[in-house]
Amino acid sequence: MSLEDVENIKKHIEHFKKTLMELTETQSPKESVEHKIREMSAEVVDSNPYSRLMALQRMGIVKNYEDIRKFTVVIVGVGGVGSVTAEMLTRCGIGKLILFDYDKVELANMNRLFYQPAQAGLSKVTAASMTLTRINPDVKIETYNTNITLTTQFEEFLRVLQTGGISGNRVDLVLSCVDNYEARMTINTACNELALEWFESGVSENAVCGHIQYIVPGESACFACAPPLVVASEIDEKTLKKDGVCAASLPTTMGVVAGLLVQNTLKKLLHFGTISWYLGYNALADFFPSMMIKPNPNCTDSFCLKRQEEFKNRVIEEPVCKNEELPEDKVIHKDNEWGISLADDSIVVNQSIVTDKSTVADNSTAVLLDNSSELNNTIELVSTSITKNVSKNTSIKNEEEYLSLNDGLEFAYSSADKTATNEETLVKDTDLTVDDLRAQMALL
Repeated sequence: MSLEDVENIKKHIEHFKKTLMELTETQSPKESVEHKIREMSAEVVDSNPYSRLMALQRMGIVKNYEDIRKFTVVIVGVGGVGSVTAEMLTRCGIGKLILFDYDKVELANMNRLFYQPAQAGLSKVTAASMTLTRINPDVKIETYNTNITLTTQFEEFLRVLQTGGISGNRVDLVLSCVDNYEARMTINTACNELALEWFESGVSENAVCGHIQYIVPGESACFACAPPLVVASEIDEKTLKKDGVCAASLPTTMGVVAGLLVQNTLKKLLHFGTISWYLGYNALADFFPSMMIKPNPNCTDSFCLKRQEEFKNRVIEEPVCKNEELPEDKVIHKDNEWGISLADDSIVVNQSIVTDKSTVADNSTAVLLDNSSELNNTIELVSTSITKNVSKNTSIKNEEEYLSLNDGLEFAYSSADKTATNEETLVKDTDLTVDDLRAQMALL
């Protein structure tokens, strides 16, 4: 085969790719779907894709799961983390997804969880839209094959955030799944300007670490408040990339980060659980550090400083609420033929165990629940106090009950420097000689 033939084949391949892209962008994948589900149902049948999601409502995790259809989420970056995030939210039945990315699907992306080899050459947003619509036609998908870091595209990005909601209102949440500082700063600038909450996420270049960060303008640190070390050192991140060298990529790490991102997104939208301000992931040690980063009063973003002042004013204006003591739940015992009832089995040192409070105080036996070693020593001191006060006690019948209680406490919180002894196992001294013992053995 000559070089000219190879070039002709390449031209034909490019022509076929272009034709395929035109066809996939013009046809609607929804036409192959039989019908959409108008209302979510909790009916447990094999044909109901929402039955297991609606079970969260029946089990008291969420108040009304069907509210998920009211929300619009923007995902910037539909790569290793963003594509899996989009798939999870689609399967959860989110109302509307808006996808931003300007890259194309390549065969090098096939080590990840979402794209397929047949989609190579398509724009990521087009390929993602095709797949997501087939997974759940109830979700409205909107795509933008644009680079938001360009000045000409930034205004369009702002417009979408302001009016991209289901009812033409602002979107509910922005998820950053990009892999560079410039794009993160662009999202940060837009969300600070619009006072819009967002999640930042990322995976390390060695593919074994990742993180998510919940950013509320004015209340928590924005991305400019605490920039990465590379940026703080004034090093251009573009100079760090070398020809022929690429970042590592593990689908497992990206799947974990995407799962943490979507989990906290659902908690934010459906109001259940506790949202993590910052949650890291170290795959080598299975370590999940978490923290809350306060905003920087010297942040370089003027909109961030403005949001900080607004948050301070809101805190001042809010009335101070006193903590109300909730009534204790009474234990309801169900009558049964065995006479079994529920009881609190936690260890409590009270008058039913130690009646002489002065003796306990003299021996410094206050129970400290914050430290296990102090609790251990305390229990032993209480046991000693119990033994000393056998004669003074009137509520327990005899000394054996004291000793059994004492032994039980010492057994549950035994010290390493003490060994349990039993009188039955001790060898007692006798007057028998060796010859006498031999004679006894011979008779056996």
